[in-house]
Parts: sequence; C-alpha cells; structure tokens
Amino acid sequence: MTDRKLKGVALFRAALTNRKTSAMLVLGFASGLPFTLLIGTLNAWLGELKVSLATIGVLSWIGLAYAFKFLWSPVVDRLRLPVIGELGRRRSWLVLCQALLAAALWGLAATDPLSAIGAFAGIAVVAAFLSATQDVVIDAWRIEIADDTATVEFLSAVYQLGNRFAALAGGALALVLAARLDWPSVYVGFGFVMLVAVAVTIFLPEAKLDAADAAEPLAGHAVPDRAQRRTALAIVAVCWTWAIFTLGSFMVSALQPPVPGVTAPSASDFTRMTGPWIIVATVIIPALVAGWTRRLPQHPGGGEPMGGLRAAADHSYRALILPLAEIVDRLKWGAILVLAVILLYRIADSIWAPFAFPFYLDFLGYSNDEVAFASKLFGVWMTIGGVALGGFLLAAWGRMPTLVVGGIVAALSNLLYADMALGGAGIDGFARLFGLDSIGVDPRLMRLLIAISGENIAGGLAGTAFVAYISSITAREYSAVQYALLSSMTFLVGALGRAATGEAIDVYGYANVFFVTAGLGGIAVLLVLAEWWRSRAQVEVSRV
Repeated sequence: MTDRKLKGVALFRAALTNRKTSAMLVLGFASGLPFTLLIGTLNAWLGELKVSLATIGVLSWIGLAYAFKFLWSPVVDRLRLPVIGELGRRRSWLVLCQALLAAALWGLAATDPLSAIGAFAGIAVVAAFLSATQDVVIDAWRIEIADDTATVEFLSAVYQLGNRFAALAGGALALVLAARLDWPSVYVGFGFVMLVAVAVTIFLPEAKLDAADAAEPLAGHAVPDRAQRRTALAIVAVCWTWAIFTLGSFMVSALQPPVPGVTAPSASDFTRMTGPWIIVATVIIPALVAGWTRRLPQHPGGGEPMGGLRAAADHSYRALILPLAEIVDRLKWGAILVLAVILLYRIADSIWAPFAFPFYLDFLGYSNDEVAFASKLFGVWMTIGGVALGGFLLAAWGRMPTLVVGGIVAALSNLLYADMALGGAGIDGFARLFGLDSIGVDPRLMRLLIAISGENIAGGLAGTAFVAYISSITAREYSAVQYALLSSMTFLVGALGRAATGEAIDVYGYANVFFVTAGLGGIAVLLVLAEWWRSRAQVEVSRV
C-alpha cells in the first residue's frame, strides 16, 4: 500500500481485491449485524407486538455483554478449542461463534415473544454473549494479521466500513423487509447471512504464534507476588460474578409470566436499591483493589513456573488489574471524578436508546419505511456531521470545552423528543422559522427528521469529544487495554437504568421521562465542569 491513505471508492476497491482486507470487510459486517439486530432492531419487533416497555427495558440488559466482554477476553485469547481448534486459534473461535449466532437468530425467529418471552430473552442473552465474544476474536485477528501492506489502520478502516454496512442491513433493510414479510422471516434470513460469514472465516489467513504470544504475560511489569495477585483477582471475580448473577436473576424473575396474587418484580425498585451496589461491585471495589496492589511490594514479573491456569490468571491480571492500577496510581483521588464522568457522560441518550423504535413506530405511528429512512439513512449523515463538528471544535477549542458543549447538546436533544411526545409544536415552529415547511416534505416526516437530526448531531459531537477524553486519560503503555476497559464502563449506568426507564414510560409517559433524562444529562455536564477544574489545577501544580 502506498503512503497515501485510500478513501471512499478506492478503499472499497482495495477491500475487494486484497485477501486480508476483503476478509476484514466480511468480518466487520459479521460483527455489526448481530449487534444491530439484538440491540436496536429487536426492540422494533417487540414494540410492534405491544410488549411492555418495562419488559423491553429489562431485555435491553443483553447489551451489557458488550460492556463485560473484557472479563472473558483473556480466556478466549488463550484457550484452544477441542476438535475445531485445528482451524487455528482465531478461526476456530470465529467459526464457533458465527455458527451458533446463526442458530440463535433462527431460535429467535422460532420463538413467540408474547407467549414465551423468557425463552426469547434467554436466546437473546446467548446471542449477545456470542456476538461480544466474536468481537474479541476479530479485534485480536485484526491486530495479528496486519503487515506492512495491510496495516492495522487500514484494516480498522475496512472493519468500520463493514460495520456500517451491517448497521444499514440490520437496521434500515430489516425494517423495510419486516413491513413486507414478517419479523421471524427477517431473522431467519439474517441467520443464513451469518453462515456466509462462516464460509469466509474458514479460509481466513491465520496468524502464526510469534514471540509476543509465547512471552510470559507479566514479563516486563512490576507486580506483587503470586498470592497477592491471586487475592486481587479473586475479589474482583467475586464482585463481577455477583453483579452478573444479580442482573441475570432479576431478568429471569421479571420475565416470568404473571402469577395471580403475586406482585411482579419492580424494575424501579431494583434499580434504586440494587443498581448502586452493582456500580460499587463492578467499578468502585475493582478500583480500590487495583490501588491496593500498587501499594504492595513490587517484583519483576515473569520467571515463575507457568501452567494453564496460572497463565490464564496472569493474562487476566494483566488485562484487568494492571491497567486500572496504573490509572488509580497516576490520578490518585482524581480517579473518582474521572470514573464518574465516564459512567455518566452518555447517560442522557444511552438510558432511553432501547425505546427509540417503540417511540417512533408505536407511540408516534410512523411506518417502518419512514423510520428506516429518517433514522438509519438520513440519520447516519447527521451523525457524520456531528462527528465532523466535534473534530472541528476539538481543534479550535480543545478537549474539555468541546466535552462540555457535547454534554450540553446531548442533554438538550432529549427535549426535542419531549416536544415530539407532546405533539411537536416547538419543532413545527422551528421548521416554519427556517422555511423547512415549504421544501415539499410531509410536515409529519419533517418533524421526525428534525428531531433525529438534532439528536444524531448532538450524539456525534458528544461521542467524538468523549473518545478524545478517554484517549487522553490512557497511558501509552496500556493505551489499548485501558481504552477498552474505560469505554466498556461508558454505558453501564445507562444500561442499568433502562428497565426502570421503560417502567417509568409506561406509568408517566414519554414526555415526562425525556424531561428527566435531559436533567440527568445536566448532572453529567456538572461533572465535566468539575473534571475540567481538576485537570487545570493538576496542570498548574505540575508547572510549579
């Protein structure tokens, strides 16, 4: 590949003519398709069947599999599968995940959500776990297979291109097809698409085991002794296991058929009473444990007898404890504020995301075709515009001012949807003020386009600023793994609150809930302002 980066059509042509990049295009599609079908499109199906929003909120917890995937990534990275392991470390895992994903999509198609929501949810949970695991393997394959021609940067660009194609197929195309066929047929069809990915995966080039793979995982790192490392891992493992078990148990109980005379579990009560403890178990305690390990006597890592379990434990320690320990040690008490910003910055849009399709299709009465165009086609360009605006503001103003503006507009965009829920008078006035009501677009569709434009531009701007912020926190030595760890926390609070949000919409209505989510976004802005003050104070102290 030349020094000039390929773009647009040239990038697409290279993906079709180069074995590695064309395979990456397919893998990007295979990664994005189940994510889109499970996290977004599934809610359109459930909304069409009039499944309660509280149930949709509980079911949306399947998305936590993508946030938690770093927990089992060390095992996936090292475990050789029996029988199909002959295909190679990466290919065997990919074939397994993709084949089972196809079966899971067929299982969803064969299950009636109205009469068997528990079984439907169980299949969706398994599918999300498989999809998240596939992402772990694809990320590893992309890094390992890169060379001087097909660089990591180029393969990453092709991966994103495939991911975008999958978002269009699993989003817009699925909505259009469902309007003409039915949802089970759509999911059966996409199950066969995953089998195409299996066929491509079998012929993927497999990276050979190199010196980095064979090296001891803790070599070159200063770490406590093995017993102390084992204790730290055990504490974190117990906390995460409890959190996952607690969430899973509530999902099972909440999705059971109602029993006469027995009060159904309340998502609001669970979120209020148990949600904070889940945050403590998954974020606060691991951070404290990581800080504790830094205060212990340190020794050069490596040079110890290695077995299968010991190697897995050391890989887990390197992936989970070391990166967090470095952050806590570097930021000290400032880590509390940083983690608070990461947990809450995107709450204004993440907490109600699963209810977007039910809001458009069921509550507002738009057709599948209208939503497909406005949300998945037109909306994509608005997101790109928001990303471009975010990049411009980062260059012109800097990171923290852009982060503040992103938080403000993300919170305010919720008011557009509140106005939509109340009839859209404010949006109609905006359209008349700028002459948008005279360009020949149906006023009702124009209302949807304006609301989605505002939300997507705000989301693109906020997302760009947030990526820059998280990237600035990471240390060069742990940049990739720290970014993965911190970004996985981004939607944790929002995801935990979704079940209660669905319940609140059922009781109080969309408009009131959108006003509340806008207020929650305001809290995130206050935290960013506090973090801005902290970071400036830290810079001034370092200059003294």
